Amino acid sequence: MQPRFHIVMFHPEIPHNTGAAGRLALATGSRLHLIRPLGFSLDEKHVRRTGLDYWAKVDLHVWDSLEELKQAADPSARFWYLSTKASRSHWEADFRERDYLVFGPESRGLPESMLKEHAGTALTIPMPGEGSRSLNLSTAVAIVLYEGLRQLSLIHISEPTRLDVIS
Repeated sequence: MQPRFHIVMFHPEIPHNTGAAGRLALATGSRLHLIRPLGFSLDEKHVRRTGLDYWAKVDLHVWDSLEELKQAADPSARFWYLSTKASRSHWEADFRERDYLVFGPESRGLPESMLKEHAGTALTIPMPGEGSRSLNLSTAVAIVLYEGLRQLSLIHISEPTRLDVIS
């Protein structure tokens, strides 16, 4: 089965955020890509210790570089780069199935050189409140991923508190 979206975590540092992104990938029929270096171990002992009982079911691919992933991707694949430094809102993006959503490391985000190179596809999540420099990484992944699913009519709201995933 083709993934609905590709979640790309570039140099992730915190295992719990990556675990939450894996759970999101599993729940939405998406694929999780991790770009080395990782700030944690993926060996079975560490995965088991952090309680990721679903981890074996996650459609997971680990890459040595973002370039390696891009070379393996379909030539028509679209990559979106999420950052607090971007000026275009994720609501302005026209998402398509199988798009790649690229998120940077928790402590510093995506490199500015990458954002400059891909300025046309750099997106941010608006934060109208004051006092926060960024959202938690796994929260940001969820916000953008579910906006993509909504745009593709892969989910709809059937009751005020319930989302249904359309298969």
